[in-house]
Amino acid sequence: MSGMKRSVLAGEKGAAAVEFALVFLPLIILIFGAIEFGLVMYNKQIITNASREGARAGIVKRNPVVDDEVVREVVRQYSLNHLISFGSDSKKEPETDVDHKNGQTFGNDLAVTVTYQYRFLTPWFGGPLQLSAQTVMRYE
Repeated sequence: MSGMKRSVLAGEKGAAAVEFALVFLPLIILIFGAIEFGLVMYNKQIITNASREGARAGIVKRNPVVDDEVVREVVRQYSLNHLISFGSDSKKEPETDVDHKNGQTFGNDLAVTVTYQYRFLTPWFGGPLQLSAQTVMRYE
């Protein structure tokens, strides 16, 4: 009887290795997917905050009126200080569009749109993802 028990146990020696191999790849994909999701959500929030900071800088009453380049520089500085990106273009700046629909006077709107190409940490999730945010504020 003991001989039969040994042969059954000998056949199960590789079972743990096979089970590990079957579970390992989906587990790694799940872990990296959670990391990527967190980074995308973080960068989306940074882009939203950058557009808000740019709009805030543009609407405050000053003499002379703040020009579009000042708004773009505020967005650029905020983004460079806070964005997390990977790859060779890790310092790539977001594109900023400043729109004065009815002029730069009290009560009119200023729209600041920020667009950023996020590059994934791992190649499993495809090419770059475009993140975009827009903030509209009234001139004070």
